[in-house]
Amino acid sequence: MTRFKAGDRVAGAFFENWVDGPPAAEARPALGSPLDGTLVEFRLFNERDAVMIPGNLSFAEAATLPCAGVTAWHALMVISRVKPGDSVLCLGTGGVSMLALQFAKAAGARVFITSSSDDKLKRAQAAGADEMINYKKTPDWEKEVQRISGGRGVDHIVEVGGTGTLAKSFQSIGFRGNVCLIGVLTSGGDTSPHPLMLRGASLHGIFVGNRAMFEDMNRAIEVNRIQPIIDRTFPFDQAREAFEYHRSQSHFGKVVITV
Repeated sequence: MTRFKAGDRVAGAFFENWVDGPPAAEARPALGSPLDGTLVEFRLFNERDAVMIPGNLSFAEAATLPCAGVTAWHALMVISRVKPGDSVLCLGTGGVSMLALQFAKAAGARVFITSSSDDKLKRAQAAGADEMINYKKTPDWEKEVQRISGGRGVDHIVEVGGTGTLAKSFQSIGFRGNVCLIGVLTSGGDTSPHPLMLRGASLHGIFVGNRAMFEDMNRAIEVNRIQPIIDRTFPFDQAREAFEYHRSQSHFGKVVITV
């Protein structure tokens, strides 16, 4: 059976042979490790491991989706099941957090954003964020989350910081809330889960997702006319500069390399 025809615009799934449900017992081969990645002019995929990209997106915008997009979707729409009126805290303004902001707003949620840059917070507000917190000016940002939320905390957290921010996320989560652990950008800090017990909250590990999640997300993107945020686009022969720019953490949203 052929899923596609010549001329279809497609993207490869992050994991090979993970179509739906939980992954198989054996390791899931992932793009970039151990499989070859996609920084190439041509790439062959099994039709099982590819999806149609949303009709409203360019190839550059669609390139933001296989990893960051599916990760944000998995966290908010599969695990957290965000619904209208919920509150979502996104840490930082990188690719996963900005796509999470867009998905959360499409679902009718109130979105909190943290950043060390007032300029990035203004850009996040323009993208739909409701509450902005500069964590350099407000180091105890978990107290600010509690203050803004009237002491109830937030329902869901997109946690990209890791061990250095987990303690503050645990203090920011509300009763029966979900902390979705996605990244490990920081180190140190108290990782005791005791605050989760007191709030009846949960910590979920998120590692991208399966093809079915990708396809569900793409339908939502097209219906809601969501346009992923791209900070900068680099040509193929400036791939090294693109990685260096991304490593500097000065980007807002995604960095894309065109072919």
